[in-house]
Amino acid sequence: MAEQAFLLKGFLQGNDAALITALKDITTQSVFRHMITPGGYEMSVAMTNCGARGWVTDRRGYRYDALDPLSNASWPAMPALFKQLAEAAARQTGFPHFTPDACLINRYAPGAKLSLHQDRDEQDFSQPIVSFSLGLPATFDFGGLDRKSPVTPWLLEHGDVVVWGGESRLFYHGIRPLKKGSHSLPGNCRINLPFRRAY
Repeated sequence: MAEQAFLLKGFLQGNDAALITALKDITTQSVFRHMITPGGYEMSVAMTNCGARGWVTDRRGYRYDALDPLSNASWPAMPALFKQLAEAAARQTGFPHFTPDACLINRYAPGAKLSLHQDRDEQDFSQPIVSFSLGLPATFDFGGLDRKSPVTPWLLEHGDVVVWGGESRLFYHGIRPLKKGSHSLPGNCRINLPFRRAY
């Protein structure tokens, strides 16, 4: 995709059903919610987290927090399968020391999108981002270090994994509005699991 940025087509095939089952357990403990940006806008993507830290946004800003603000309890533990697959994808793409401590869980309904942004709330930018795609296909825009850099659209389908780090770690990226459809596992939505090393 770019220097030190890779698309692994179908990497999750064979593990997809187990991932969806584990997700149901997580989202029973920490439900999906539409978070509010610091500017007061409700995000179209529904989110929750698992792992030692969870990414949150509200009027106070973007950050990682050890507690779910809705329950004031710890986020659900990251399933072993999640961690194993994220680390395997990282190793395959040249990042052998990646160990995630945070997994954001994004649910895209038709029409939901994510504007171009950088992942920069983590403390160590030497660690890559490993992003799983499940369910409906989506168009992933991958740009450069500047918001105005040209973007390249990539089709992300069920079972695909994107890994980016090194020179591409702070590249802008986003998801175009999701088109309507249905999938046999998660149904009429797309599930995205970006794994990060927050601390």
